[in-house]
Amino acid sequence: MAKKIALVFGVVFVLVGILGFVSNPLVGPAGLFETDMLHNIVHVLFGVVLLGAALRMPLQSALWLKIIGVVYLILAVLGFLTVPNGGPLLGLVMTNVADHWLHVVLGVVLVAAGFLAKDGPSGPSAPVM
Repeated sequence: MAKKIALVFGVVFVLVGILGFVSNPLVGPAGLFETDMLHNIVHVLFGVVLLGAALRMPLQSALWLKIIGVVYLILAVLGFLTVPNGGPLLGLVMTNVADHWLHVVLGVVLVAAGFLAKDGPSGPSAPVM
């Protein structure tokens, strides 16, 4: 199950990262979630990490969900503390308040998925739980 969750989040992060490079009202410099080029690249990289974990190291998918979830929680706290109204987080990537809250939600969901998802074998020979 962790592999499937990592695949879904990996694809979503890559797509959101790519979307940030195209003018749209959701993600980008003037979007609901303010991002810049580096922020978009980070989304793509997180997506690639999750896709890589799911496809190359499926038994490590839950661990990578937790790691990236914790990173998002740290980014949320740093965002609220250092740029509460938005601005360059750590002087590197543009964020706004909507980003901070999204980071909280993503962090909680990813960490929870990492703890709740099973990483065992799946398929017809897998034991039914």
